[in-house]
Amino acid sequence: MGRNLQSGKRLRPIDLARRHGLSTQAVRNYEEAGILPAADRTPHGYRAYTALHAGALRAFLALVPGHGHQVAASIMRAVNRGAVDEAFRLVDESHAQLLDDRRTLQAVEGALRELESTAAPEPGAVSSPGAVSGAAAVPGAGGTFIGPLAGRLGVRPATLRKWERAGLVRPRRDPRTGYRVYDEADVRDARLAHQLRRGGYPPAQIAPVIARVRSAGGLGPLEAALGDWRGRLSARGRAMLTGAAELEAYLRERE
Repeated sequence: MGRNLQSGKRLRPIDLARRHGLSTQAVRNYEEAGILPAADRTPHGYRAYTALHAGALRAFLALVPGHGHQVAASIMRAVNRGAVDEAFRLVDESHAQLLDDRRTLQAVEGALRELESTAAPEPGAVSSPGAVSGAAAVPGAGGTFIGPLAGRLGVRPATLRKWERAGLVRPRRDPRTGYRVYDEADVRDARLAHQLRRGGYPPAQIAPVIARVRSAGGLGPLEAALGDWRGRLSARGRAMLTGAAELEAYLRERE
């Protein structure tokens, strides 16, 4: 790196470290990883940091909360090697991911509203286990078989089996017949999966949402979890603004 970029008051690793509550080794590691530009050395071999390095460290630490450590590091490495367009592309990808996460949250909230407005299924109904068998059977209390549930959702039994393989529903097996039995929680998960599939979301994206419902203990407690999710997305968006400001300041310093 040219001396014009390294000019200014010399800073020691400990000077940069103290300002941000880091260890001096962390500062050295950031330089070795390309997050900070390469430092000049004194005649005795000590690193000579400048205000430029301090700006790079500020930019990186500001980018981490919004973009994550790995992406923030990639952004800084791209800037330091002069690939500014690559850095901008990485920033854009993070913003696109945040927008996608917001849309997923909105889809979940919409699906929950539809579920709440739909009458609860009648538990314990006498029904056949599916299209492959016409024999009447009674599942355990509060449960339903795959055929009636598929009919209620307007999907094929094969679709429910596919969702089971993807982890979206987890029916138990009747010990006497071996038929799948969907309890109230399984029906809830199936209905939520159905709403999200109608919204165009693939099973791989739906599975984490279903896991949130299960860990929250149902749709009611999930409301609080969704509020926390929304808050974290907002905090991430604001952190991206802070990171962008520090990155712009660092780009100006480099110029």
